[in-house]
Amino acid sequence: MVNGIIGRKVGMTQVFAPDGTVTPATVIKAGPCVVLQAKNAQGDGYEAVQLALVEETPAKVNKAIAGHYKKAGNVPPTRVRREMKIVAGGDALKAGDQILVGGVFKDGERVDVIAISRGKGFQGVVKRHNFRGGAATHGSMFHRAPGSIGASSFPSRVVKGMRAAGRMGGDRVTTRNLKVVQVDAENNLLLVRGAVPGAPGTYIVVRKAVAAKKDPVPQVEKAGKVTVAKKPAAKGKK
Repeated sequence: MVNGIIGRKVGMTQVFAPDGTVTPATVIKAGPCVVLQAKNAQGDGYEAVQLALVEETPAKVNKAIAGHYKKAGNVPPTRVRREMKIVAGGDALKAGDQILVGGVFKDGERVDVIAISRGKGFQGVVKRHNFRGGAATHGSMFHRAPGSIGASSFPSRVVKGMRAAGRMGGDRVTTRNLKVVQVDAENNLLLVRGAVPGAPGTYIVVRKAVAAKKDPVPQVEKAGKVTVAKKPAAKGKK
């Protein structure tokens, strides 16, 4: 079995538990996906599969890509293709096999979400790098400027890596260790706790967490064994 699936971000919602607890969650339309190509250690040097996200309308592709889909058993062309690793000890997959969200994830599991973040355009150093800025009063004339960017005598240049204004956002971002709140296998929906990168409609990849964290366990002190610390005696008193 694969360790992830392709989907699209739908938006955010709230999930109410039976005890009234409210959990903010992101709704992801995960799959259905189809295996487009299976890679093995003998021919490719590693084991993985190429997944294609099946959508309502087929994509327009050239002859080369159409032939690639035809080899998989006349799979309709798709817009998005991603490569996924094979879980150790899982079942072998072949071209044409269908991957559903219910067979990959389960409630309470930890996942990593990979997507392209929202593009912010050209931004200054205050918004892009969280610079403090100058004084707002007393005629400082220095409010949101970057300030000094290097010495003039030595090295007489701007060093590499200097934080400056520029294009912000539109990067590949990985949000780690999100908890799966609910898996709706019938509607191919996956609800994860918290926010994920990208705007609604963004194509994303959801995979099993690389370094999954365990849920915190509340510690309860046993009755009759609670010790109360004594207050230190005041100075000058015995």
